[in-house]
Amino acid sequence: MFPAINIGPFVFPTAGLLYLLGVWVSLSVVERAAKALGIDVNRTYGVAVAGLIGGVVGARLVFVILYWSAFAENLLGIIWPLNSGYNLGGGLFFGAATMFFYGRYYQIDWLSTLDALIPGVVTGLIFVSLADFLGGPGFGTYSRAPWAIEQFSMKRHPVQIYEIIIGALALLAWWQVGKYRLFAGQLFLVTTAVYSGGRLFTEAFRQNAWFTADGYRIIQIVSLALMLVSLYFLGRMTDEAIAKQKESQELQSTSA
Repeated sequence: MFPAINIGPFVFPTAGLLYLLGVWVSLSVVERAAKALGIDVNRTYGVAVAGLIGGVVGARLVFVILYWSAFAENLLGIIWPLNSGYNLGGGLFFGAATMFFYGRYYQIDWLSTLDALIPGVVTGLIFVSLADFLGGPGFGTYSRAPWAIEQFSMKRHPVQIYEIIIGALALLAWWQVGKYRLFAGQLFLVTTAVYSGGRLFTEAFRQNAWFTADGYRIIQIVSLALMLVSLYFLGRMTDEAIAKQKESQELQSTSA
């Protein structure tokens, strides 16, 4: 679509610019979410930054280890250029580990922190989908729908736009449920359930999806697991919160 932006003599990759913008916007969203929830803004922001740095470094480190032969004779290539060559699994593992140890060190309330982090995560995923759409590496399956777009000389589902819409709905769910938040962790579970449920649907329209050896779509498997786990804990914790509210009301009526 628009893989690069020309500004005078300079050419900037669209995806790279959107990733940088996405990081800034996502961190800003986390900061605002922490303020809205009344939790420690600095610690919450610190968890997000620690996870981001740990994830980027870990993703690069694992990639270098897996393809060491390509770097053995050019050690400078390990740290430059950094515009490609990352391992998603390594990034997720090291990012999560960094956040965990940071949280343990500062003894943060994880459930409330997750409530503040999840809108930032979804915002980041929206920017990834937008970069995927404008940069061109991702594309949907063939479609005759009126809203189909032209990609690689074929009308296709705008799957990245579907993902952006799902992300917007997940953020809307966070905002609406936040008005009636019953317990810490509720916003994280609701937002995760909405977004993963949406990705379970939209991934069916992605042409260049990741597949298992048996032909199953990996993102759909992960999305289904996240949605079911989120809904299970959401139901369980909601019942516990309502039971505590009733018990508290009964005690107040008895004492009165």
